[in-house]
Amino acid sequence: MTLLELQRRMSEDVMRPLSAEFQMQTTTDDGRSTAAIAEGYIKPNDRLSSFDRLEIYNRQYWFRVITAVAEDFPALNAVLGSEAFDELVLAYLRENPSSSFTLRNLGSRLPEWLQNHAEFTSGNHDLAMDIARLEWAYVEAFDRAAIPPVNGADFAGFDGETKLSLQPHLQLLDLKYPVDEVVLAVHRETGPSDIMSNAISERRQTSEADLPEMTRQDVYLAVHRYDNSVYYRRIDHEAFQLLSSLQSGSSLGSALEAAFEGGVYTLEDQTAKIQECFAHAAELGWFCITTPN
Repeated sequence: MTLLELQRRMSEDVMRPLSAEFQMQTTTDDGRSTAAIAEGYIKPNDRLSSFDRLEIYNRQYWFRVITAVAEDFPALNAVLGSEAFDELVLAYLRENPSSSFTLRNLGSRLPEWLQNHAEFTSGNHDLAMDIARLEWAYVEAFDRAAIPPVNGADFAGFDGETKLSLQPHLQLLDLKYPVDEVVLAVHRETGPSDIMSNAISERRQTSEADLPEMTRQDVYLAVHRYDNSVYYRRIDHEAFQLLSSLQSGSSLGSALEAAFEGGVYTLEDQTAKIQECFAHAAELGWFCITTPN
């Protein structure tokens, strides 16, 4: 066996998904014995068989990637419970293995994946989806770029054809539950070192967060970064429509039309809402000038 063949063999065996009991599988997908494969290139010692030695690396690899995902979704963990959450993450990673040089991206597809896997959400699928979307929005808001915002003088030249961009870190969410309350409650109760999956060989016991009761309610959130901290800001439906339209590339005039489509507002009410939205967004530096391609 050449060095390259050994590396590929080891990589395949270490990255093979664990069993539902978080142990190394005894057979491969094509029915081969994992113990026989391990004996082909790993020496046993006086305490551990070849299988046992390989299992240590197999389990530690998966514990690390499970933990990397769990660190980004502590509120989902708290709502579903550790056992159900660990099963969810293991199933997700089986279908979405690491494909990047950084563990940061491991959870990027979890909200989309969860949409079609209600079997993991214990009858609270919409709630779980909202939490997953918000927790990933937190990651994006924390990591994404910030570019120079529009200044006061720029606004004077705007018209209906003007195209504004929004800060790359700004995430807009339309939610069915006020899950910002849940996420904030979990973050208050859970220190950074405690935000991890319980799918480890020695499970650490942590106190459960006192979670608020959730009642179905339409909530619109702007998740953004300000002074290197991430904040959740509730906005009204009109502001959400306006900002979402701008984010999708609409002109300022089209975005304003979309904001009030189907609503019954006087011209004075519309003007007041527009002024409020623009004042808050400009103060927080959300607007940027779209540069031509």
